[in-house]
Amino acid sequence: MTGRALNERWRIGAAHSLYRENGTWYHHLEAFPGALCDAHGYVVFATQQDLETCPGMLIGKSKNWLNVPAGISTLPGYVRRVS
Repeated sequence: MTGRALNERWRIGAAHSLYRENGTWYHHLEAFPGALCDAHGYVVFATQQDLETCPGMLIGKSKNWLNVPAGISTLPGYVRRVS
């Protein structure tokens, strides 16, 4: 599974989407709106600022990774879907 495939399947409409089965670790989104997907749903960030200010999101100092220790399903705006 890939973020691109889920972006199309679920009609998310993101310019860049990433997938991680457990929803806890991702590379940095490179275009916005951007979506982070897990096995059960997704969350969309309209802008980079929305991503960087999201509670529960940890961003690497070099900004090449994102970590959500509790999983993206705990983030505001998470949409639950079925693959």
